[in-house]
Amino acid sequence: MKKIKKILIANRGEIAVRILRTCKEMGIQTVSVHSVADENSLHVKLADESVCVGAAKSALSYLNIPAILSAAEITEAEAIHPGFGFLSENKDFASMCKKWNIEFIGPSVKCIEELGDKIFSKEIAVAAGLPVLAPIKVNELSDNVIIENVHQMGYPVLIKASAGGGGRGMQRIDCDEDLLPAISRLKTEAKAGFGDDTLFIEKYITSPRHIEVQILGDRHGNIVHLGERDCTVQRRFQKVIEESPCPILDEAGREEICQAAVKLAKFVNYDSVGTVEFLYDQDAKKFYFMEMNTRIQVEHPVSELRTGIDLIAQQIKSAEGGILEYQQEDITFRDHALECRINAEDPITQRPSPGRIDHYHRPAGIGVRVDDFIYSGYDVPPFYDSMLAKIIVQAPTRELCLDRMKRALEETVIEGITTNKTLHLRILDDPDFRGNNYSTNFLASKLK
Repeated sequence: MKKIKKILIANRGEIAVRILRTCKEMGIQTVSVHSVADENSLHVKLADESVCVGAAKSALSYLNIPAILSAAEITEAEAIHPGFGFLSENKDFASMCKKWNIEFIGPSVKCIEELGDKIFSKEIAVAAGLPVLAPIKVNELSDNVIIENVHQMGYPVLIKASAGGGGRGMQRIDCDEDLLPAISRLKTEAKAGFGDDTLFIEKYITSPRHIEVQILGDRHGNIVHLGERDCTVQRRFQKVIEESPCPILDEAGREEICQAAVKLAKFVNYDSVGTVEFLYDQDAKKFYFMEMNTRIQVEHPVSELRTGIDLIAQQIKSAEGGILEYQQEDITFRDHALECRINAEDPITQRPSPGRIDHYHRPAGIGVRVDDFIYSGYDVPPFYDSMLAKIIVQAPTRELCLDRMKRALEETVIEGITTNKTLHLRILDDPDFRGNNYSTNFLASKLK
């Protein structure tokens, strides 16, 4: 097993800070990369070394593969951690790291390539024995055949970009009139955003829950799960709140969905941290495989609080070739955990709200964790994702967990810009959310 001594973190914001902290605890030197707009960001201040890799726009900096690889070379970084977003699921980047003799902290290139294609990943899931919603492969069919197949499937349906992610490249369709125009527009958007215009259509379940399972593997064939998370509270397919355990599953259902995720991970010889995502039909009490994310997730702290396992550390150890430290029976789950994403945006319109933070006070107390990268006097740039912080709490029961989160949010002060804090408080007070009576349509219906 080769110990990694220096890691370049090819990301920004709270995830870069999160990775930095684990690296320091492991005695690993860190290199941050940053754009011109991020020269005063916290991840730059905390790293042992930092390298500017380009202009403010992501395409010229955080997505600039030659610049990032050059930064790793000149700083003699042995490995690159991509975080989430940006290059984290880019098979070409992972492949180039290998060619440059730099360890990519993530799964194999083969896993990234095969599971990153949402159509092919469904075929893999079928081969592994998981239930899926059979897709209509748009790019292979004429307009008339697409319409005919959609009629057989029945509205509503969901159009998805095969290479999409993070809620992008998706649209619900309810009638023929909207179908073909949406396909044309989404193809253009997918080509521009992901470099691939492949689309597929699947049946839209009208009252679903979004449940995902955290997977942890090594390069020796060992796989475990760290339980499931409920990510049902979403806006425009973007997650807003995540919690664990999923409050609608009984123990038998929980075991079934977690074992399905492990089954898929073993089938593809998965060798790092990853997440298997499912759509759960509340009426039929059935789950369907959606996709597998081959990276660390925004909501990974929820699983860390419930298990006490540092997922970033496990990612690094797997990349070093280490043997997984846990067998399934070693992993214990405690309490209930909940995460709220604090974004610099208008809570109703979701319009970004960049600018200077005049004053910032983070919450604290029993069972409260904050992953952030902001500080008083920090200028939030307008070029990137609007997430500023994640507040994660745990408590013995869901009810107490919700009350603790409300208290933590009320303690949080971010002055100078607009945030979505009031939206979270509104959700936490909502009787349907409190009563566990909601689906992925929850926020859309509440904010009408």
